[in-house]
Amino acid sequence: MSSAAVTDATFADEVLGADRPVLVDFWAEWCGPCRQVGPIIDEIGTEFADKLKVMKLNVDENPQAAQTYRVMSIPSMIVFNGGQEVKRIVGAKPKSALLVDLADFI
Repeated sequence: MSSAAVTDATFADEVLGADRPVLVDFWAEWCGPCRQVGPIIDEIGTEFADKLKVMKLNVDENPQAAQTYRVMSIPSMIVFNGGQEVKRIVGAKPKSALLVDLADFI
């Protein structure tokens, strides 16, 4: 699996300090659409591993990052580049739509 878990404790190093864009998938175990889009996020992470780092953050286990970035609904996918939020995608989408949303980074 290409997407690693990120936690509140590792967020600054893994995401904000990364040397390339990072897509963070904010999700929860109980969220149906999250489980639907999860494998698609994994595929994108595998296919574009050289350009985009993909991480998953469980909002139930790591509420601080979700609160900091005002994640109100899940799934939410946020792209960070150079320590800043540069793109936000909310809701489950098919792979083709996600690839369009992520075109600037892949």
